[in-house]
Amino acid sequence: MPKMSERKIYTLAIESSCDDTSAAVLCNDVVLSNIVARQAIHEEYGGVVPELASRAHQQNIVPVVDVAIKKAGINKNDLNCIAFTQGPGLMGSLLVGGSFAKSMSMALDIPLVAVNHMKAHILAHFIDEEGFDKPTFPFLALTISGGHTQIVKVNSFFDLEIIGETTDDAVGEAFDKSAKILGLPYPGGPLIDKFAQEGNPKAFPFTKPKVDGLNFSFSGLKTQILYFIQKNVAINPNFIEENKADICASIQYTIINILMDKLKMAVAETGINQIAIGGGVSANSGIRTTLKEAEKKYGWKSYIPKFEYTTDNAAMIGIVGYYNFLEENFSQADVTSKARIEF
Repeated sequence: MPKMSERKIYTLAIESSCDDTSAAVLCNDVVLSNIVARQAIHEEYGGVVPELASRAHQQNIVPVVDVAIKKAGINKNDLNCIAFTQGPGLMGSLLVGGSFAKSMSMALDIPLVAVNHMKAHILAHFIDEEGFDKPTFPFLALTISGGHTQIVKVNSFFDLEIIGETTDDAVGEAFDKSAKILGLPYPGGPLIDKFAQEGNPKAFPFTKPKVDGLNFSFSGLKTQILYFIQKNVAINPNFIEENKADICASIQYTIINILMDKLKMAVAETGINQIAIGGGVSANSGIRTTLKEAEKKYGWKSYIPKFEYTTDNAAMIGIVGYYNFLEENFSQADVTSKARIEF
């Protein structure tokens, strides 16, 4: 673990991997500001439109950074480092954040740190927040989002190894596509969570996919849900409305069981019983409750992030930037944004 700096290190972080423009300022591992500008326009299309996302980032990046610096109570000349999301993500969106970060780094003559978005979701647990414990190495991380589902063995800040991942669709996509099948608006994942809290999780059993090792698959489950809904709606056109809570609870119950089965297997294989979750889907109340129950049932220690650090945000980029600053792991001005990036 890097030695904690005795001086105050101010990091400006920029996140623009998808449709949220975010900027944050950290003093060492403490978040001073974490500003997020969301793009409501995508709701009209039932999903993120890449070209519209990149245009909105261009409009939002300057005011978001300006507000983040002002809210932090510092001047831009106080900054020691600029961190930005290199990837993975939408290329047009990444280029906006990356270009701005590089320009500001050059203008202020301070170091630049390119950050892997998925690693940041994991290392967000090291943000200093009152009431939230930090995991100790090694630990297992379950990263669950709209684009990724991974089990990662985290040995240090700079040694992270994927030991299981989805072979097709991500868990967040499974939630959102299931919601779309039910006629729920985008983004549908949070709505499934909302309705599930009022339903019977065992009302409609769905078959869990059989996938070797620690890997996941969700494409078959999505197809199964589609055929189930089509069959029952053909019999009763009001089937969805009459059974919405039970359907959502059953879908969520199945997805959570898939995740938990693989986590139990990972704990057995590695002997590590510290579990940290991250990514947008980690905001799901059912997953959070199940993980807390597993602490008592299996003797695990679970780490669940603060809600504002689950969805895409710049604070998580900043904490990675800070630890890289301590080690002088800097990026050059010719570093490129990448839609897909090695973990």
